Amino acid sequence: MNYLLVEDDPVIGKSICRGLREAFHECRWVRDGQAGFDAARAEPFDAIILDIMLPIRPGLEILKELRGGGLRTPVILLSALGTVEERVAGLRAGADDYIVKPFAFAELSARLDAVCRRTADRPSAVVSSASLNLDLATRRVTHQGREIELTPTEFSLLEFLIRHEGNVVTRKMLCEHLWEADWEGETNVIEVHINRLRGKLEKAGAGSPIQTIRGRGYVLRAP
Repeated sequence: MNYLLVEDDPVIGKSICRGLREAFHECRWVRDGQAGFDAARAEPFDAIILDIMLPIRPGLEILKELRGGGLRTPVILLSALGTVEERVAGLRAGADDYIVKPFAFAELSARLDAVCRRTADRPSAVVSSASLNLDLATRRVTHQGREIELTPTEFSLLEFLIRHEGNVVTRKMLCEHLWEADWEGETNVIEVHINRLRGKLEKAGAGSPIQTIRGRGYVLRAP
């Protein structure tokens, strides 16, 4: 499993990271709310461990914004505040679970296992970026409520770019995502699909969120 830990306390952070890595998991540790928000949007994680009291941006604020943007990754909140009201506020903000400090690592590990099991068979039904929304169940794309007609290949390209929003994806990565095989041939086929996708997004009024990074690939940045 690959976990994101957002925790400013160095003792707790080191302890959790060590425990996860000893259990053969990956753990990315960041120490403030803005860094946590950016990391959660930049790459997929199996679960997020999120402290409530953080520098720069509080945990509940970034959790609400992540959920509002369509992120459905399981989130476990950590807090020294254990009243019923605090727990209810955390769960209503979109948390899947809530652990009060201090806690044993074994409890956190068990709760991570539980939230990951609950979500393993129900992938996110919608992915989105700014005003673009992709319904994975119906394979429909909408911009401000209006549907954009895309081919299956264009839909898959857009989904992959949105899931990696803000990060450069290479032509090789896109080819292997589309055709699920190592790509050893010419890659201009990707440029054709990207250009068609751009044209449809622009015609629908969604602007030009797909940028070409010369010599590297493409990146999707919301306007």
